Order: sequence, then C-alpha cells, then structure tokens
Amino acid sequence: MIGADAIVKCLEEEKVKYVFGYPGVAICPFYNSILDSSIETILVRTEQNAAHAASGLARVTGRPGVCAVTSGPGATNVITGIATAFADSIPLICITGQVNSELLGSDVFQEADITGAVESFVKYSYLVKDVNDIPRIFKEAFHIASTGRKGPVLIDIPIDIQNAEIKKFSYPERVSMRTYKPTVKGNMVQIKKVASQLEKAKKPIICAGGGVLLSDAETELRSFAQKYGIPVVSTMMGIGVMPTEDPLYFGMVGNNGKPYANRAMNESDLLIMVGARVADRAVSQPDLITENKVLIHIDVDPAEIGKNVGAAIPLVGDAKHIFRDLLELTIDCEHQEWLTTLDTYRRTMVPKRNPDPSYVDPAAFITLLSEKMQADGIYVADVGQNQIWSCGYHIVRDGKFLTSGGMGTMGYSIPAAMGAKLADKKRQVVAVCGDGSFQMSMMELATMNQHHIPVKIVVLKNNYLGMVREYQHYTYKDHYSVVDLSGSPDLEKLSAAYGMDFARLENMDHAQETVDAFLREDKSMLLECLINPMDLVK
Repeated sequence: MIGADAIVKCLEEEKVKYVFGYPGVAICPFYNSILDSSIETILVRTEQNAAHAASGLARVTGRPGVCAVTSGPGATNVITGIATAFADSIPLICITGQVNSELLGSDVFQEADITGAVESFVKYSYLVKDVNDIPRIFKEAFHIASTGRKGPVLIDIPIDIQNAEIKKFSYPERVSMRTYKPTVKGNMVQIKKVASQLEKAKKPIICAGGGVLLSDAETELRSFAQKYGIPVVSTMMGIGVMPTEDPLYFGMVGNNGKPYANRAMNESDLLIMVGARVADRAVSQPDLITENKVLIHIDVDPAEIGKNVGAAIPLVGDAKHIFRDLLELTIDCEHQEWLTTLDTYRRTMVPKRNPDPSYVDPAAFITLLSEKMQADGIYVADVGQNQIWSCGYHIVRDGKFLTSGGMGTMGYSIPAAMGAKLADKKRQVVAVCGDGSFQMSMMELATMNQHHIPVKIVVLKNNYLGMVREYQHYTYKDHYSVVDLSGSPDLEKLSAAYGMDFARLENMDHAQETVDAFLREDKSMLLECLINPMDLVK
C-alpha cells in the first residue's frame, strides 16, 4: 500500500461518498488510487467550486465535505472556497497535492506554500512529511473539522509521500490531542444565571446565528422558545433555525434585515445571542445591543465571546447541550404583553414595495417560489441583491436556507447546490443567483450535465452588478462605475449548449404556471427572470 492508497482508505473509514476536485500531476497518485474505491469523484470546472460544493454537502449532511486539488494554481484557486467555509464555520477537508518533498522551497514548477497561504483561513493545516503519519493526520483532521467551532482543515501532501510505501495501515479508533479539547457542555452555574435573568426579564429575545444550525440545535431552541414564549430573531446564517411563519419568529436582523426584527432586538431588556459572532452586518453598532439590557452570549468558540461586544453572562458550549440543560430547569416567566407589542410592530412595519409590472418582482417571485417548493426543499442563495431578497422573502418550512454569509462570496450558489443535491438526492434543490454571480460559476453547468446532478437554477437578470449599483446609487448619486454587465451570454442558448431545459419569465403574468413547470420534474433547468435594472432591495 502506498500513501495515495492510504488516503483513500482513510476517506473510506470516514464514510466519505464524494470527493470534489480537479486533478493535476501533484495529486494524480491519489486520483489513481481512488478509482479502486466506491467513492465517487466529481470533476468541477474550477477549483474554488470544489470547496463550495463540499460546503453544500457538509451543510446538509452535517459531516465534513471533501475536496482535492493539485499543487500551485490548483491550491491557490481553492483558497476562496476555503475562506468562505471558514467564515461560516463549515467543516471541510481540503486535500492539496504538493511537489516532491526535497524540492520544497526551491520555487519549482507549480510549487506554492499553501499551508502558509491559508493560515488565516483554516482551523488547522498539515504538511505531510512521513507517509506513516497519514492515518493519524486524517483521523485528527476530520475530528478537528467537525467538533467545537467547525471549519476547514487543509492537508498538503507531496507527490513523493503519496507514492511512498506505508509500513502498516491502521486507522485510529479515537483522537487524543492534548492541545485540542473543545468545550461542549455549558457551565451549569452560568446556565442557572441565564434562567435567573430570564425570570426577571420583561422583554427577552433570542438572536440565533448559524452556530445553532451547525450544532443541530433547532429542535432544542424551538422547544425552549415555545415553552417560555420567547420571541426569536436570526442573523443571515441563522435563517432556518425557526420556520419563517412561526408566530415566535420575527425575521432577520441587521443592515438588510426586517425593521421590526431590529426594533425588537433594540427594545429588549434581555438578549440571548447564540451561535452568532455579533458581526457588523448583523449588528452595525454593537454598543446598542448592550444598552439598557442584559446580554447573554452563548458560543462554542470562547474567542468569539467578548470579541465584538461585552456580555454580562458569557456561556461557552455547544448550543444543543446548553438548550437541553435549560429545558430541564423550571423557569417562572411570562411575556405575552411583549409578544403582543412585537406582533404590532410586525403588522405595521412591513416594508412597502412598488414593483414595476412590466418586470418580474423579485420579492413576489421568491415568495411564490418558496410556497411552491417542496416543504423540505433546499434553497441556496447567492450573493448580491438576490441574496437580500431571498433572505427577506423566502419562506422556510422544513427545508434549509444556504448562502455565503461571512465572506459574501459571489458564485457560491450553483456549486453549493450541487453538493447539497448529492448529499440528499431525494430533496428538491434550487439555486437563486443574479446574472453577475451566475457568470462566476456558470461553467459548473458542465459538471451538472456530466455527473447528472439535477439542480434547478434561477437567474434574476438585471444586466447589472445590482448590489454594487445600488450602493453607488445611494453613495455616489447614480454615478455608476464598472457595474454594467453588457455582453452577457444569451442564457437560452447557453442552457441548450449544456443540455439543460430553459424558461424565461418577463413579468408576473404567468409566474404561477412557469414556476409549476420549473419545479415539476426532477431534472436540471434554468429559469431566467427579467427584473427592473433599477430595482432596489430597500
């Protein structure tokens, strides 16, 4: 057995079903060995999308997604996908080929110091120097990626190590790392302090972040909120923690959130922030969320607590375990008056839109699409105006809402949707993007065609980089610079070139039947929706 065989055996031990990647000489031993495995390889058309596809799979399965690329430009191309996963705490295993060990540091053909390059974008990285370390390294990598605050781990493997003979393959049964022991159980003294403060509070609120989803704590949080009548808002990454139409859910907070959600958080006297970083898009003025209120910050990563705002009660631990412990306590509290006030805000602070009837109204379209999707469907939003409309108008029932939050990476939706579909082939998966973000990943239509991955794609077309144009509209008084997408491809012809069905929606007149046809069959299809180029998300 050589090193490349050992890598494949490690992936089999971890029950990996798919590896997304792009081969090159430095990773060829691995791709040669994987042919003798049941693991399916998915050839993406650019390396960044290998990480995005692995991310989509990870977010549906809850286990690390795997990508493998070659050295040099292959490795550097995947960095944006790694950084995207790191920003949103998505567990990935990123395998990169490397030049021969004795040539490291010689600036030879396709050499790049990838472990150094990704240092600020990975949870941990390895440069394999001894073939016999491969089983231990892979066991540790999967453990690190999927525990504590989840995230990407990079394993850089020189080609000579891949070809070297391994003395004996033995995959470890457990991991013991002296320097890595993440906290799972919350401190019971702190948990009782939370209960005590909740009994005193008149206007409590929970702000749920993506960490709740990553810890699979939706059921526990919902049960806690319902048991004590506590309203819930979410960050962008926390969308889906509560069903959109749950009476206790008051929408997304932040710069592009619901006005009544922001007002609810500002007026609360007890804020339970869970699984959220208190980043600038969700909380533009951190000092305001500690003003006249008690802030409880729950996070599995102790480095996040107090980083952006000071908490009165810091509580380190996994959200699932913490809410289970909270549910076992008896807390005497009642907040019906507060809920009635928030219901009034929700009724009276609805944003008013004045859509142009000659175009598709993206808000109405996304609501219609949501209603017609299967209840457990997976909606993948890209970045730009399409993302903000999706956050505001997509209705989550039993499904998932995926997007790139912390990094805001355009081109995320199509490859992530491919990974999500492979993770659960029975579920409906729809990617929604703008014409700018679509063109950053449209080459993956070939991957979908080659590997028979039936993802539905919606392109909200306005011939602009819409979010930047909107910023320039407000900031530079319509002095537009480098946002015109003239020269974009004919999407009908492009769809045909990739063997994909196509439909176009020019306004809302036939939206119902068009969306029905778009979703009816489980095969790939592209739906182009023409929206007013001057439409604004606000």
